[in-house]
Amino acid sequence: MLKTAVRNILAHKARQLMTVLAVALGVAFVCGSLVFADSTAAAQRAAASKNFADIAVTVSEKPSASGGPTDPKKGVLDDALARKLAAVPGVASVRPSADGTAALNATDGSPLRVDTGKNHAASYVPDTHGKDSRYPLVVGRAPEHAGELAVDRATADAGHFRVGDTITLAIDGPVMTKRLVGIVTTKDTRATTGTLALFDKATAQKLFAAPGHYSAIDLSAAPGTDQYELARRVTDVLPGDRAEAVTGAARAEQNAVYVNGLARGHAKISMVFAGVALFIGSFLIVNTFTMLVARRSREIALLRAIGASRRQVSRSILVEALLVGLLASAAGFLLGLGVASVLPSLLTAGGHALPHGPLAIGPLPVVAALAVGVGVTVLAAWLPSRRAAKVAPVQAMRTAAQPPRNSSSKLRAVTGLGLLVLGAGLLVSLMGAESATDENLQTAMLGCGLLMAALIVLAPLLAVPAIRLTGRLMRRSGVTGRLARENALRDPRRTGATAATLLVSTALVAGLAVIGNSTAQALDRQAAAGLSADYVIGSRVTTGAGIDPASVQRVADTPGVRTASPVTDAAVFIGGGAREISGVDSATVDDVMKLDFVSGSAKDIGPGRIALSSTVAREHGVSTGDRIDAGIGRNRDLTPYTVVGVYKDNPIAHDVLGARSEVAKASFLPGSVQRILVKTDDGTPAQRIEDGLRSATGHSPLVKIQDRQALVDEAAGVMGDLLNVMYGLLAVGALISALGIMNTLAMSVAERTREIGALRALGMDRAGIRRMIRLEAVTVAAFGTLLGLAAGLFGAWTVGALANGALEQYSLALPWGTLLLVCLASVGICVLAGALPARRAAALGPLEAVAQA
Repeated sequence: MLKTAVRNILAHKARQLMTVLAVALGVAFVCGSLVFADSTAAAQRAAASKNFADIAVTVSEKPSASGGPTDPKKGVLDDALARKLAAVPGVASVRPSADGTAALNATDGSPLRVDTGKNHAASYVPDTHGKDSRYPLVVGRAPEHAGELAVDRATADAGHFRVGDTITLAIDGPVMTKRLVGIVTTKDTRATTGTLALFDKATAQKLFAAPGHYSAIDLSAAPGTDQYELARRVTDVLPGDRAEAVTGAARAEQNAVYVNGLARGHAKISMVFAGVALFIGSFLIVNTFTMLVARRSREIALLRAIGASRRQVSRSILVEALLVGLLASAAGFLLGLGVASVLPSLLTAGGHALPHGPLAIGPLPVVAALAVGVGVTVLAAWLPSRRAAKVAPVQAMRTAAQPPRNSSSKLRAVTGLGLLVLGAGLLVSLMGAESATDENLQTAMLGCGLLMAALIVLAPLLAVPAIRLTGRLMRRSGVTGRLARENALRDPRRTGATAATLLVSTALVAGLAVIGNSTAQALDRQAAAGLSADYVIGSRVTTGAGIDPASVQRVADTPGVRTASPVTDAAVFIGGGAREISGVDSATVDDVMKLDFVSGSAKDIGPGRIALSSTVAREHGVSTGDRIDAGIGRNRDLTPYTVVGVYKDNPIAHDVLGARSEVAKASFLPGSVQRILVKTDDGTPAQRIEDGLRSATGHSPLVKIQDRQALVDEAAGVMGDLLNVMYGLLAVGALISALGIMNTLAMSVAERTREIGALRALGMDRAGIRRMIRLEAVTVAAFGTLLGLAAGLFGAWTVGALANGALEQYSLALPWGTLLLVCLASVGICVLAGALPARRAAALGPLEAVAQA
């Protein structure tokens, strides 16, 4: 029986190849995800070992009691502590540093890699030889004065800098200019996708700490000294309540944990593709082995007649599946290595690059390839193997194919309808949901799964009326159209199984497209819903940065600007939770924000008086005139505030509105401004306004200027990942569906060889044969696409209620263009898949076809 299984594989190489490719795609995504995650982790560990190779222990300030940064002027990291640490036994050298962030402009004035969030700035600390071993100079010299700067080679190349250039940069707030005096190299991987700026020690202390103080002190260990033992000794001499010692290994591990989590998160996307590919591919496997069993029924009957038992017949089919699965696993593993090698580049969006390195291939991806490839193939072939074992010798010799029994059709109908009612009922029950709780999400997933299972079970039964309904369209194609329709109806079970692959992928894509489009439009409306201003000036860095307060007046004096209202954003602590408070000027806030007050007004906001959003007021059970305890920014001690108004939730105003003077005083960046809302005069050219605003902000690389449309576009950008996943799923599903249709039509041509010969003998030319096969592919593809489209739209309509609870402005919005593209792409790809079987059928001559049959 083993020889029989091998012979059958070799005899049907082309048909088995489709199955191998379908399974290999799923295996490739599984293995690629695992290898990608392991390789990224290994690359990060290697990069971290370089970054912290010379650091045994790092001493840093402990966070303040308020959770924010400590006052650098009161910091404990100073020259006195550095000398004290140098005397600790086992310390080879002490290297204090003042590090932070600095955003640079390129030579053309555009921000340089600011969106990466990796804009590292450090102090150049020369040793006794006048050099800093961390940053070897390649061109020029080290910075020595406040007006000088050095950068690494990657930054110089990206910004087109040369020694002697004047560079515009910003630390936080005011724009500065420095002269480039040197270019260095570095092992610090943060400079790979970001920037590195180096200052002399005194300047770096002033910018990132305080004169005579540091942000960290790095210690190297003497030969033979364990870094953990050294950390213990250092801890003994530190003021325990103000500073802490962390080993270099611990810092590298912390860095690795973050990147590992990021890599695992990206790998989950690939796992989604793997799941979809394997799920859809399983239908192709079942269909292929079912057709092969039907095609070889005479052969199976002969084996039974000469003594083969049912168990042996079943095992021969499973052995055949096992061999196909092994081949698919090997091919999928090799494809997976290619997936793992390209994933880092594909996921490097917006400059957020993952560390690169050689592929790390452990035992898990190999085991996963075998388990997934062999497991899916054998499980999918189990049902056809049972059908093969049940074929009686005499019955099989009588005919090569038997129609499905009425009892099986009735069982299929009852099972399918039961699943349909249950799944649709669960989804309809969600239409009254008000929020996307875990329970509701689980119900939605279960309902969608049951709905898909119901349609897959009912597909063979639905194929007959659906294809007959579309028969009117086929009449225009004449005899070939009618023959294509009858061929599709000849075996509804096979047609339904083939269409199921398209059903699944189309339903997933259509549902995601509708939900994604509806959510994107809701975010678009919400992005500028609470804004009356024409422009918003903000920081490119989400945390720890602000806008130069002096630029507020310059913006207000810009020609064409009617109102410039500064806003200071900070954290506010209410009832044990953290919220966002916007510090505004009550005199101008109504000109730049659309505030819909349920009670009270913004004019009453002032020191000790705040306004709350409806959600915050409802959660804490307060209303206008009540008092509530809150702590703003660094002030964790709760202070009673009078609620002077309650407004409807507003993304521009955030959760709480307070007086800007009070919020700015208590924020972690005292006196800072995070946003400037600008109202312009009517009729002023937009370009002139934008140029004036950029000049007013000093062309700071930290500042971004957005009009209302830019805000909307930025909000819509959050749906980019979902759209990419959606189109990826469509591509995977359509590809596997194309393989399934190609396999089905190829088998159909083999079964109808005599029929095709008779048609040729009756006068049908080769073009007519090709057209008949292609129309059959269109019929099957259209049936699967339309059924999947209906399921996806129904699922999106019912599940949309969950999004409506999270987004107040959510409403169902059909992306007609995308849905049309999905339909055309699915049908078009499947038509192309039918080209090869059609060509093969047309190549058969009448006499040759009769002889082969």
